[in-house]
Amino acid sequence: MKKILLFWFLTMNLLYAQSKVINLYNGPAPGLKSGVSIKEDVKVGETDGITRLRDITVPTLTVFSPKNKTSDAAVIICPGGGYYILAWDHEGTSIGEWFAKRGVTAFVLKYRLPQPELFENSEIRPLQDLQQAIRYVRKNASVYKISPSKIGVMGFSAGGHLAATASTHFGHQVGEIVDPEVSVRPDFSILMYPVISFTDGLAHLGSRENLLNKNITVEKIKEYSNELQVKKDTPPAFLVHAIDDGVLVGNSIEYVKALKSKEIPAEMHIYDKGGHGFSMKKSNTGPVAKWPDRLAEWMQEHNWMK
Repeated sequence: MKKILLFWFLTMNLLYAQSKVINLYNGPAPGLKSGVSIKEDVKVGETDGITRLRDITVPTLTVFSPKNKTSDAAVIICPGGGYYILAWDHEGTSIGEWFAKRGVTAFVLKYRLPQPELFENSEIRPLQDLQQAIRYVRKNASVYKISPSKIGVMGFSAGGHLAATASTHFGHQVGEIVDPEVSVRPDFSILMYPVISFTDGLAHLGSRENLLNKNITVEKIKEYSNELQVKKDTPPAFLVHAIDDGVLVGNSIEYVKALKSKEIPAEMHIYDKGGHGFSMKKSNTGPVAKWPDRLAEWMQEHNWMK
């Protein structure tokens, strides 16, 4: 009996946050090559326990609806993984739960990776999925009781590059599905140890090569170096980075400099130690482990969190 009650309690505790999964597209995802039929690859790390996804052909949004809703803002979360995998729970569902516990509706995006063996024009597919997610959330704002003008994006590592790309490339809706009546501009961005630049001096080469594959040209490098694409209406940003990160801290610094040159609000927290991919690991010690508190303060200041 005790086991049954424990199972019921744990199930209900999860359901208050993770309510449903939404397919981004009706039918096959756009750009899927003819004849492609592949099972999504799901692997759980033997040493770190992180669930990693690859071969994604059905992109989705997992909705985390707060039990005690205190905010009309929403955040779309993009896990990282070098544009090669998605660190699904580590930088996705665990973050959605964190927001839901604080009264904010969160959507974790399972976006397609730029795999040319699966998709035509594979480099646009991650951004296409994020833009489609923004359209979905904005169109359904009344369903989730959120404000269509308080929709933010959050990304980790290469997911941070994707979120920054959405924050600087919103003037052009990519791919086969567009809706000029619905803006794909995020209202704010949260960039965690992000890849920002594809320039030779700053780029995380693995992420650059995975996204662009054989299309690495001077023009593409500039296009996807988001510090070079900041506009006057790029949304405000919150950034976290550690100096000892393999993704160079200059990525965040250059993005903040670009935002400030356009007088766009930005807050950046740089830590001496923390490495890469720390997310919300309980093993974190020292100042970097406090970054969620700083994020909560920033969101409260802007009335996106109570």
